[in-house]
Amino acid sequence: MKIYRNILAAMLVFAAAGCGTASHDDGTEARTATIRTNKGDITMMLFDETPTHRDNFIKMCDDGFYDSLLFHRVIEAFVIQAGDPTSRGAAPGERLGEGDADHKIEPEFVDGLVHIRGAVGAAREGDDVNPGRLSSGSHFYIVQGRNGIDEAAIDKSGINYDDTVRHRYLREGGTPFLDGKYTVFGYVIEGMDVVDEIAASATDSFDRPVEDVVITGTRTGRLSREDTEKYYKEYHAE
Repeated sequence: MKIYRNILAAMLVFAAAGCGTASHDDGTEARTATIRTNKGDITMMLFDETPTHRDNFIKMCDDGFYDSLLFHRVIEAFVIQAGDPTSRGAAPGERLGEGDADHKIEPEFVDGLVHIRGAVGAAREGDDVNPGRLSSGSHFYIVQGRNGIDEAAIDKSGINYDDTVRHRYLREGGTPFLDGKYTVFGYVIEGMDVVDEIAASATDSFDRPVEDVVITGTRTGRLSREDTEKYYKEYHAE
């Protein structure tokens, strides 16, 4: 597998997004997943607009798939990534990222679900071997992103964003060059300080942290209707 380092290549390739629109006004209670690590806990809200990715992630968590896996790929001001089953118990310095679950997921690109700071996305192989842009069944990443994104960086995505999305990128930072190419299926609602700490880890030449960042367990849950509305408004705030 050409494993998911192809996310970086997306910095140089820009395309238009969209086959849906993000909204949340039906009064449902959003699902959550908490990733426990040796650095602290990260809790994410999973989007109902991407039901296949949501349900897959919940199942993988509930089945214990991520237990003892590493955040094997960490790039400060970009993303932290986990989901390689071969990272469990990997020797120090071992190159990781080639392992995967035994299934792929059809992409769910939704207008308005974009790669702002805190977005959770599904990694995948590059377009050269994966023209359908199928998501990995297990690899996920969390956007730390970079501050100081300007209008020119946003425009390079080739996407005609509405003012709300543009303002969010300008205010919070992120990685707009990934939009329309990788499925965003969640948003961190607690634990971005942990993401920042992990992102600041010293890494080797393969972007693996020198000191292992271990997923010690996962937990799934459900938000109240009030908190669901609160966090959707936060994610979509102008």
